[in-house]
This record gives sequence, C-alpha cells and structure tokens, in this order.
Amino acid sequence: MARQKYDGVVEAVRYKPNGEVAWVRAYERRGPTFSDVVLIDREALIERLKRGQRFVTGRRLSYLASTFEVFKPLRVVNNGGREVLVTGDGVGERDNLDGVPVV
Repeated sequence: MARQKYDGVVEAVRYKPNGEVAWVRAYERRGPTFSDVVLIDREALIERLKRGQRFVTGRRLSYLASTFEVFKPLRVVNNGGREVLVTGDGVGERDNLDGVPVV
C-alpha cells in the first residue's frame, strides 16, 4: 500500500466576519494512521504549510478508518504582502477554501 502524500485533511472551515479563516476542522497524520478531529487556527495552519507540511481538502469515508476522499491541496499565497489561504490553483484577495463545508 503506497503512503499517502499529505500530512492532514481539512474537513470543514469556519470564517471570521472579515472573510479570513478562523479555524479548520482537520485530521492529522500520526505515523501510519490519522488522528481524531482536531481544530487548527489560521496562524498554525499557515505555519505548518510554510514548514512544508501538505494539507488537502477532503472527507473521511465511513467505516474505513484512515481512508479519505481527497479533493484539492491547500496553499498559502502572498497577495500584496498579505498571506491568503486558497485551495488548488486558486488565487484571490481573501481566504477561499473552495468546496470545504462551512461550520
């Protein structure tokens, strides 16, 4: 079985009134398996992405333990001196995790 190429899976997002990500609900890789749901705030998520960790959007498949349906990778882009969280090849003026359910 091939090792998955990501360190975390973002399942849901909460936005602040100004459009920035407040926190995400995610699963983190813990060796060969994944953690239970954890909440990661925006600053911690950006730091992890800058350190080279790879997070993707997706959802956990029922009754299949650490198996996920994976959609798009998360990226940090620099937009006019501001860091913006986006999915896939998206570029924007504000955080946009396209396709991730809002909590």
